[in-house]
Amino acid sequence: MLWNCKPQARAFRYVGHKDVVTSVQFSPLGNLLASASRDRTIRLWIPDKRGKSSEFKAHTAPVRSIDFSADGQFLATASEDKSIKVWNMYRQRFLYSLYRHTHWVRCAKFSPDGRLIVSCSEDKTIKIWDTTNKQCVNNFSDSVGFANFVGFNPTGTCIASAGSDHTVKIWDIRVNKLLQHYQVHSGGVNCVSFHPSGNYLITASSDGTLKILDLLEGRLIYTLQGHTGPVFTVSFSKGGDLFSSGGADAQVLLWRTNFDGLNCKDIIKRNLKRLHFDSSPHLVDIYPRTPHPHEGKIETVEINPKLEVIDLQTSSPPVMDILSFDSTTITDTTVRTLADKGEEINSYFLNPSLLSSECSPTTSKKKTEDTSDFPSESQRSIPLAVTDALEHIMEQLSVLTQTVSILEQRLTLTEDKLKDCLENQHRLFTAIQQKS
Repeated sequence: MLWNCKPQARAFRYVGHKDVVTSVQFSPLGNLLASASRDRTIRLWIPDKRGKSSEFKAHTAPVRSIDFSADGQFLATASEDKSIKVWNMYRQRFLYSLYRHTHWVRCAKFSPDGRLIVSCSEDKTIKIWDTTNKQCVNNFSDSVGFANFVGFNPTGTCIASAGSDHTVKIWDIRVNKLLQHYQVHSGGVNCVSFHPSGNYLITASSDGTLKILDLLEGRLIYTLQGHTGPVFTVSFSKGGDLFSSGGADAQVLLWRTNFDGLNCKDIIKRNLKRLHFDSSPHLVDIYPRTPHPHEGKIETVEINPKLEVIDLQTSSPPVMDILSFDSTTITDTTVRTLADKGEEINSYFLNPSLLSSECSPTTSKKKTEDTSDFPSESQRSIPLAVTDALEHIMEQLSVLTQTVSILEQRLTLTEDKLKDCLENQHRLFTAIQQKS
């Protein structure tokens, strides 16, 4: 569902997935919305009244997580088929898979510079992947529980994990060291989100609370009670002045922070300066030397705003159901029918590739609606729908080819292990015969 809270609360409900939607995220420019589902598919939506979408199929099990790279060119998906898959958004194609986890992968996130991917799995490991050579370059393991969620801090030097064992851990990936360990929840932690400054971390837990941690002082400063059941997700806004949370009580709560006001563009510029691996790491990346607004406060503040906020659920905001259709099913008759009705054919949807990161949101919107740059069907030797269908077939064939190669590798490994087992069994049998 896509909400617009100003000037009047209203929402668009996009219908297309055939099972539970597990994750959603806007692209960096905001011109695309990605969603993952237990129906094993990923969809890219154009967030407008038409609700058009493209569907990606490659996973063989429910998809648990999606994440855009900071430049919007790539999408990482994590699935219960024990794999992470990376997609090219410009060409709408599957690129490669990452296989090293031995159990369901719950989450996968890009680093701010896009060079790394962090993933967590129910095999009780957190892995760091290099997107250049597609190799696992680091591994953090936990003997107690597994991580439900992982994410990079704004500088890309640390990762935070939300544990099923009620803990929150922060790791420094430069020195492979556990920096901070918090055990402030009485239930499993489902999600975490860094404040854009990197000084604060908010957590969502199955105990029904949200907690804000002060990373400078290493302590809990706020406990937020507003949900009436487990809280599954939480996320800061780009500027850090707001954050939202969602839980099992079927409510989305929008919160306002009392932290220092930050300019989103300034934060991005400042963090990009720290992303070059040539410069030696410094502790100010995680402990910045800035004045702290909470000095002298030792106690934890508990906040329960449930009776003080406007409940938009009871006021019945208007909700518009929008039925989507897949880009791969567009036919010539469909295109001509839309054109006859005077509606603009959104070429951005027919091939919903990302624009240059230098474009502003306003220019991207104009290019989205402008079809003059694309040749009309009368100028094409092949109808547009046929071209799209052929491209989709080629993409699926490439996916099948890579899947077959992966299966061949696994079969080879299985055969090697079977040979080793037979040899060991033969040796044991020989040793037993010699002893007897």
